[in-house]
Amino acid sequence: MSEKDVKHKGARMMLRTLVVGVVGGIIIWGGLNTAMEWTNRSEFCVSCHEMTIPYEELKKTVHYKNRSGTTVQCADCHVASSKTPTDYLFKSFQKLMAARDVIGHIQGTIDTPEKFEAYRLTMAQRVWERMKDRDSKECRNCHDFKTMDPEKQKDRSVVKHEGAVEDGKTCIECHKGIAHKPVHQQAEGSQAPKEG
Repeated sequence: MSEKDVKHKGARMMLRTLVVGVVGGIIIWGGLNTAMEWTNRSEFCVSCHEMTIPYEELKKTVHYKNRSGTTVQCADCHVASSKTPTDYLFKSFQKLMAARDVIGHIQGTIDTPEKFEAYRLTMAQRVWERMKDRDSKECRNCHDFKTMDPEKQKDRSVVKHEGAVEDGKTCIECHKGIAHKPVHQQAEGSQAPKEG
């Protein structure tokens, strides 16, 4: 075999490897993205019977049934939207951390209403902390201080929202328990307002 043939064979091998790598990468990325989107469906979330508890609570709120007909799904609040590469990485990390819920399901940590209630505050605090760290980005996909109409809010809400903007607060600091049973009163040192 001549030196020219060896170089030509090496180039073909490199091209073949590159094509297989690109096609394989696209297939893997597409599969992962499809799986991620499939697991974002509320139907998937409530397929574990213990998640029917918070889902039934959500169905009684304005975030589920309202005058505009907009329904919030589990992932709208509990999974980061992937608008940027950083968001996509965070969303991927969140999905890995969600394995904790699957493990809890398998181990029976939250498999009865009583066990779920006993663990509820811990789960809620984890979500609140994550949302606070991200400046309530999940809330801000739909809500924005700049586009709120004070004329359509109660006076107390207007004052609170103006104060929140001035103090640099994020949504979850005041709106804990907005879509599920409020448990923030149980948290030590919680200064969240009582619902009502």
